[in-house]
Order: sequence, then C-alpha cells, then structure tokens
Amino acid sequence: MAQMATLTEKQANEYLNARPTYPTIWYKVLAGRTSNHKVAWDVGTGNGQAALGVADYYQRVVATDIDEKPMSIAKPHPNVTYLHTPASMSDDELVSKLGGENSIDLIVAAQSLHYFDLKRFYAIVRRVLRKEGGTIAVWVYNDLVVTPKVDAIMKRLVDSTKPYRNLKMNLAFDGYKEIEFPFKNIRLGTQGRPKALEIPHKLSLDGYLGFFKSWQPLVKAKEQGAELLKPSMINEFKEAWGDQNQVKDVAYRAFMLAGKL
Repeated sequence: MAQMATLTEKQANEYLNARPTYPTIWYKVLAGRTSNHKVAWDVGTGNGQAALGVADYYQRVVATDIDEKPMSIAKPHPNVTYLHTPASMSDDELVSKLGGENSIDLIVAAQSLHYFDLKRFYAIVRRVLRKEGGTIAVWVYNDLVVTPKVDAIMKRLVDSTKPYRNLKMNLAFDGYKEIEFPFKNIRLGTQGRPKALEIPHKLSLDGYLGFFKSWQPLVKAKEQGAELLKPSMINEFKEAWGDQNQVKDVAYRAFMLAGKL
C-alpha cells in the first residue's frame, strides 16, 4: 500500500525519540465523530504513536504497517494489535484481518497517507469503514519551528532536499493541500482545505538532529549518495541552538483531513 525508504534499527529509534506525541484532544474530537467505539484502524502505524492515542477511546485498534522495523519498537497496549501487512498482501486478506466489511469505526493515517497507493487504499476504506457513523482522519506535519536562527538553517536544509523528493513527499511538504481525499466534509479539514494545527513538543539539540537523521527526504538522498546534513551544517545548528544542554519548546506545524463515506 505504501512505498517509502526503509529505516535501519538505529534510524527507527531516532524516529521514536524525535517524533512528537500527537495531542490527546485530537483523539477525543475524532472519537466524538464516530457512532461506535469498537474497532479502529491505524494505517502506516510506524512506531504506534497514533495507535496508542486511539486506544484510549476504542475497544480494539489494529495497527498496520508494511515495515516491521518501526513496529518492533512500538509500545505494547492491551487494546492494540500490531500487524505486518507487506505490499504483497491481497486486499481481501487485509480486509479479513481488519475484521471484514463495514467493521471499522475510525481509520487514521498519521504522517503516512502521501506514501499510499491512494486508489487501492480508498477502495479498501470503502469496504471496511462503517457506512453509518464511521470516520476517516489523516494528518501530516511538515515543518518544525524552534527559533528564527535555527529555523533559517533548517530552511536551507529543507530546500536542499528538493532534488531528492518525489511527488509523494511533496504532497506532505504542501500540507496535504493537493492530496486526493474523496470523503464528506465534517469540518475537520476537507480536500483542498486541510485544517491547520500545531503539535507542541520539547527537544534537545540531540533530539532535533535526530529528527533530521531519520527524516525520509534525507534518508532518500543518502540512498542516492548525497549526505545533505554535513558536519559544517551540524556545527551551524549547534551555534544557533546556544546551550547544547537546553531543552527547547518547539512546535510542529500539522494539517488534518477528516470525513465520512
């Protein structure tokens, strides 16, 4: 269902340390938009961040991913079942493992929709999402705000990734403004008009640099022989950060789309 750079075990751990925790209010609001709270599906779960949040509101969460490495460091939860779903798995098998037709109350895809084969994914959504009272919600974050000095260096790094970004990555950089989302508007962001949100977080300098080291555009560039986060730029980040032991309040800019069949 998705094609993305495969993370090493070290990168998967850096991913876990650097990525923010999504605000709990998001899950509460989404839970309020579904009639039932029996089963949720977290697609492209990665290390399970969204699955764990959804699990507070749903009796059972099926968290799936084509990559086993991030899931190997996901935290266990009694309500969450982690399931490896390789691209070779048939749609019928996946639907069966999710619980069958018309069985899912909430579908979420956090930071992953742009990697999906949307035609295939949306066909599965139409099969498994409850026709009455079911909701699908997706979100992406595409920018990290720290301080003007740090952000200026980050912009240069982001710009340097352009030759290595594919069309799917650019959908994320555009904040899902251009991505297809053929579902009924429930006023939490709709096709062409995603809802702008912020995710507060705290990061040390090491955590900040870890964010970039596990960042898909940089991983892709490295696969093509380009090391964009050079030692000289790391030194610039260190100088702009100031006290390297300081943990800073940062904000990830996020965008959400949500709807019903």
